[in-house]
Amino acid sequence: MREHSLLCQIKRRWVKTTDSAHGLRKYPNLAQGLAVTGLNQVWHSDITYIRLPRGFCYLAAILDAYSRKVVAWSMSMNIDAALVLEALNSAIAIRSPAAGWIHHSDQGVQYACRGYVDAVIGTKGQVSMSSKASPYDNAKAESFFATLKKEEVHLEEYLTLEHAKERIGHYIDDIYNRRRLHSMLGYNSPEEFEATMEEAAA
Repeated sequence: MREHSLLCQIKRRWVKTTDSAHGLRKYPNLAQGLAVTGLNQVWHSDITYIRLPRGFCYLAAILDAYSRKVVAWSMSMNIDAALVLEALNSAIAIRSPAAGWIHHSDQGVQYACRGYVDAVIGTKGQVSMSSKASPYDNAKAESFFATLKKEEVHLEEYLTLEHAKERIGHYIDDIYNRRRLHSMLGYNSPEEFEATMEEAAA
């Protein structure tokens, strides 16, 4: 029943995860209208909330715009710069993007803070941000979170942060990246699509 989305799905209260009312620099949208032709050209980053018995924890994810793969993710009880930096540092260590790559996000304070911007620029990356109140500018990340909520989060009751990490980590790494088919990828999973690209380039 779960595989065919036949279980009861309860609508949850929305929680704000973006605070763009800050005095930090807001960068122009470099991803809008850009034709992405390969891996590690553009990464999309975003944050969502996960309900726990008492309060919430938060998930930060980074997706490759070309393959839709979740390159890295992190979870914490705190929605702060450390949350997003953990995901970013993991993604950079895994992928080592070439100079000129674009990091795209919303205008949230976590992404605009000095430590995060310096981490992107330190790898010769470019900072790109959506316009205020324009979720479609970061549609790839939004689409992933919607899929995650529908297929995993809204069907589970997480007891603790560690429980949520275990279940959500399994979904991202073993189901979404490896097994979930995408029409935009020729009905391949993100990992299958990337493997096909590597074979073609060899």
